[in-house]
Amino acid sequence: MIQPIDYYAVAPPLILALTAGLVLLLDVFLPRAPYARPLLGIVTLAGVTGALAVVISQAVRAAGPLRTFCVPPGLPGSAAPGPGAPFPVTAPEAGAAPPCSFVVDGFTLVFAGLALAAGIIVVLLSMTELSFGDIPAGEWHFLLLCTLTGAVALPASRDLVMLVVALELASLPVFALTALRRYDGRGSEAAVKLFLVSVVSTAVMLFGISLLYGLTGTVYLERLARVPHAVPGAAAGAVSGSGVGTAGPAAVTAGGVDGAYASSLQIGHDLPPVLAVAAVLVLAGFAFKVAAVPFHAWAGDVYEGAPIPVAALLSVVSKAAGFAGLILVLVGGLRNLAPVWAPLVAVVAALTMTAGNLLALRRRRAVRLLAWSSVAQSGYILAPLAVRDERAMNASVAYLAFYAAMNLGAFAVVMLAARRGESGELDGYRGFAARSRIAGPALAFFLICLAGLPPGLAGLFAKIVVFRELVGGGLGWLAAVMAVNTVIGLYYYVAWVVRIFTPAPVPAATTTPAPAEAPAMAPVPVPAPAPGVAGTAPEAVPVAPGAVSAAAGGRTGQVAAGVAIALAAVVAVLFSVAPQTVFVLLPETLIATG
Repeated sequence: MIQPIDYYAVAPPLILALTAGLVLLLDVFLPRAPYARPLLGIVTLAGVTGALAVVISQAVRAAGPLRTFCVPPGLPGSAAPGPGAPFPVTAPEAGAAPPCSFVVDGFTLVFAGLALAAGIIVVLLSMTELSFGDIPAGEWHFLLLCTLTGAVALPASRDLVMLVVALELASLPVFALTALRRYDGRGSEAAVKLFLVSVVSTAVMLFGISLLYGLTGTVYLERLARVPHAVPGAAAGAVSGSGVGTAGPAAVTAGGVDGAYASSLQIGHDLPPVLAVAAVLVLAGFAFKVAAVPFHAWAGDVYEGAPIPVAALLSVVSKAAGFAGLILVLVGGLRNLAPVWAPLVAVVAALTMTAGNLLALRRRRAVRLLAWSSVAQSGYILAPLAVRDERAMNASVAYLAFYAAMNLGAFAVVMLAARRGESGELDGYRGFAARSRIAGPALAFFLICLAGLPPGLAGLFAKIVVFRELVGGGLGWLAAVMAVNTVIGLYYYVAWVVRIFTPAPVPAATTTPAPAEAPAMAPVPVPAPAPGVAGTAPEAVPVAPGAVSAAAGGRTGQVAAGVAIALAAVVAVLFSVAPQTVFVLLPETLIATG
């Protein structure tokens, strides 16, 4: 049986994958000329922009969700899961569409658009990073495109297998990107730490997914969403000493399961805890990905050891992919188990925002402060998920969009400052507004937005939306914790802004003894030019082969960083002037059902 494929539905990740292959081929066959590196960056930028254009075209179409990689209707067992699951899902409604592994709905479009828009900024920052020649450009752009491919495919995944594959595709290339700079010990250390943390998180998550599949007999999220609150037939008969139930065949048939598995169905007091453990393990696995407490310790060292574009990628694109998977599994697949995971999400959100802000208070380096600030922002994004309704989920997605624009802008300015010779220390930013009359105020604006202060109304509106959902959902204690953490965050954001506009300290003048007068030297005769060549210019000093290309690359890199700052600033200003724009872009129903 040949399964039809909707190539329009899979066009965005397909374009990114083809562009990745093209970049590798160009890197092999292009000469080692000064234009090669910018050309690879332009090709990568064109591929990401083309994928974003397809996502926009999918969003403006009036038809329903696009579905592909679906279970063929004539396949045996396609109407419902097999009878081997001890905790089976309920039967689907008559006439329901078969489950699909790839669905393009409102949720997919929002997260794919966010990942690709952030990817454009990251590509521009990458062109700045690669302009100095210490990182292989072809491998860098190939790995970056692979990460974006996974980040775009993940929100469209609607079964657990494809979800894990897309998540790993978005995660694995980041290890290599972190350590791709030659002879950089900190980058190698950061890559090893990130690799170990990611491997552990994936193992924990796969253990939870295997339990879910073993208990329910399905990997499709829409079938997992039909898991009943209680075991069918568990209360129909008593449990004997041997653990075998005495319910009759009628009770088993009502559960929709073959009689051979009747004994498994009767262990009603054991199955719900196992299902709860599976949900907790999946939550723990995704908590690693989004740097939520207690799985956050890797963030500071990895962000500071990685190149700044990779740190920006981790803080926005990888975080967005992690939250997309978390929302799909919890809200889309395990919504009937919300009484189990919602309190855990609330506690993890409170701990994450508190730990992130407290750790950021004492940081003295810019990238490390942004790393712990990113951990705190993860707590704010997690908080609305504990409310357990569609509107609260929209609040999480909206906050993620606000955060992406502000954080990418801050990373872009930090990178431009580093390329101009600024110190990575916060005290090195004293007088930055005077030294750079555009980048300095831009960085101050991004930091004020992250703090939630006027005129950065984007951050303020994002926090108000989350507050409203928490209070309306009966989580007043979590709203109070968020209010306290918002005040804590004001300190380190405002302290950095103050440094930017504070004049740089003038080094004190030191008096040194005048050097002893050197003895007179006999004049050195200068040979006269040969006859006929009067006025001949002195011999040119030899220039290193890569000096000219490095200087040109430095100018190109600064232009790319400036464009990235401008794009992030335009979006942040738009969100500050008209913050309701984000909610206009969000569809009424994010995750398609049925």
